Amino acid sequence: MTVRILVVDDHEVVRQGLRSILETQAHAGWTVCGEAGNGREAVDRAKELLPDVIVMDLSMPELNGLEATRQILAAQPGCSVLILSASETEDAVRDVLAAGARGYVLKSDASRELVAAVDSLGAGRPFFSAKVANFVLRGFMRGGAGAGTTMTSGPGRSALTSREREVLQLIAEGRSNKEVAVALDIGVKTAEAHRANLMRKLGVRSVGELVRYAVRNKIVEP
Repeated sequence: MTVRILVVDDHEVVRQGLRSILETQAHAGWTVCGEAGNGREAVDRAKELLPDVIVMDLSMPELNGLEATRQILAAQPGCSVLILSASETEDAVRDVLAAGARGYVLKSDASRELVAAVDSLGAGRPFFSAKVANFVLRGFMRGGAGAGTTMTSGPGRSALTSREREVLQLIAEGRSNKEVAVALDIGVKTAEAHRANLMRKLGVRSVGELVRYAVRNKIVEP
C-alpha cells in the first residue's frame, strides 16, 4: 500500500522523532514526503505534496492544527488527518472530530501507536488512542455529541468564518493589525475590519477579552 505522509509540528526535534519512527518502522510503500513547522505551512505543503495522511500537531503558532485541518480537507477531502496532542479532554476530541480529522493519538502514546494509526488511516479506517476512543464512545452513547458535531462553547463561535478564526489566533498571539495583514497577505484595513467583526460577533470590548476567549476555546495555549 502506497502512503505519502506529511509530518507537521512546530518543534523540530518532535518532527524528527516522528519521522524517525515512521521511517524505521515503515511498511513497504510508505514515504514521508515532507514536513511543516506550523499550520499555515502545512496547508501550503499539503497543496504542493498531496499527501495521503497528515500527522498534525494540535497546538501550533500562526495557525493551529484544527484550522489547518479544516482548510486542508476543504481543498483535499481525500486526505486523512491524524491529530497528535497532549490534551486528554473530551472537548478537544470533539473539536478534532468536528474539524474532520480521522484519528487522534495522545503524544504520550505516539511511540507505540503512531505506525498503527497511520496504517489505519492509510487504509481508510479511523484510529484513536484507547482513552480518546472512550470519549468518542461516550459521546456516541449520549447521542452523537462526541462524534463530529460543531462545538459552540462560546458566544458566536460557530458563526466565525475560517479567516476570522485565523485572525483571532494571530491577535491572541500578540500580533498587531499590520502583522496580521502581512501574515495573511491582506490589507491593514481588512485586518482591522476582521478584528472589529470578531469583537462584535463575540460580544467583547477589548483585545484582552479576545485573548481570553481564544484561550478558553483552545485556539491558543495560555
